[in-house]
Amino acid sequence: MIISIDDTDSREGMCTTYLCAILMDELKEYGTIRGSPILIRLNPTIPYKTRGNASTAFEITTSEPEKVMEHVISRVDELSELQSEMTNPGVVFIPEDRSEKVKEKLGEFFLKAVREVLQIDDAKNLIANLDLPSRGWKNGRGLIGALAACGAMLNPGWDHTYEYLAYREKGAWGTKRQVDEESVKEADLATYPNTWDTVDIANNAVVCIPHAGDPVLFGVRGNGIEPVTITSRMIISEPVERYAIYKTDQGTDLHLIPVERIADIKDMHSYTIEATVDTRPETIRGGHTIFSVRDDEGDEMDCAAYEPTKNFRELVRKFLPGDRIVFSGSVKNNTLNIEKLNIISLVQEQESVNPTCSECGKRMKSAGKGQGYRCKKCGTKADLPELVEVKRGIETGMYEVPPCARRHLAKPLVRCQEKESEKNGKVFPSR
Repeated sequence: MIISIDDTDSREGMCTTYLCAILMDELKEYGTIRGSPILIRLNPTIPYKTRGNASTAFEITTSEPEKVMEHVISRVDELSELQSEMTNPGVVFIPEDRSEKVKEKLGEFFLKAVREVLQIDDAKNLIANLDLPSRGWKNGRGLIGALAACGAMLNPGWDHTYEYLAYREKGAWGTKRQVDEESVKEADLATYPNTWDTVDIANNAVVCIPHAGDPVLFGVRGNGIEPVTITSRMIISEPVERYAIYKTDQGTDLHLIPVERIADIKDMHSYTIEATVDTRPETIRGGHTIFSVRDDEGDEMDCAAYEPTKNFRELVRKFLPGDRIVFSGSVKNNTLNIEKLNIISLVQEQESVNPTCSECGKRMKSAGKGQGYRCKKCGTKADLPELVEVKRGIETGMYEVPPCARRHLAKPLVRCQEKESEKNGKVFPSR
């Protein structure tokens, strides 16, 4: 049986992954947990998400399915942040004898939940059509994520990474996390690039430690179970109550939809599009850098590197009209929030300088308004200034926002460095 849950947390506390870890321990009384649990990040632009828009699922072999379902529903009811207006839990069960029958439809629903905007009725209607055991609390919005996680579990062919999540003892919830940051930095160096987004070196920040009042102490992301485990065991911290290692779609770019035309772009979706820079970047109040781009049909849209992207804005501010770039990111209010980009070509910028003397090689001086230029030493003259190419300070290749600004689903360039460098040239991972 597959068990999936979603939307049990709030911005103040609890964590769906923690509740899932508890259930996996408690349900051993009724059977055997099979394989790795999964953690699925859904469409990152959804405005009514609690925190990270994640759902979880795991599989159990049991001869007591009714007791399992009763136990899960009871614990979700007990531990969810039901007092929060934004918390609307959902639980879905896939009995073993139903798996093959529902596999295809749930796989389609999974991808839609990651890339598109679904309604609660989309989940409820599919649950009814497939006759799946389920339970929704309040408006039941969590049924969307729970159903999507079932689809991911039944269709394991998607690109995946792993995350090791360590959880705090309950008495410590809501207090400042006690983690030795130097040990985190040493652990990061020991396993990078097989782990990533543990430390943001450029911005001198440890990014694997959350700040909300939830049970998570830290989370380490990587390419496999072994590297995330090695890193986590090197971290010195307050006591850990329990941990879980999730197979996840984090760091995969699964949310990105390739498009060729700006006309095909919709709000609350994420895209990859090749376009030409149309206006010089402008930094507005708040430190956000904005500029417009146009596609091959002449349609325009705004792109933004917002203040949280920190040093990434320095790159963006060097763009000039005519630069050809592939942009990846999410769209809200008709503006693409850049997650990564691939500079295909750069325009050559020129500036006027005093001409060079053909005799001595030094720069001439102005001979006066409207009188051209003259070398005082050699007496040579020139009527017009010299045009020289300006060094842009950037080069073609792939760039990304720093770890402190990275979205869960965005694929870090260290995961695709070898492949992309062969195809598109240089890759510049952010550290």
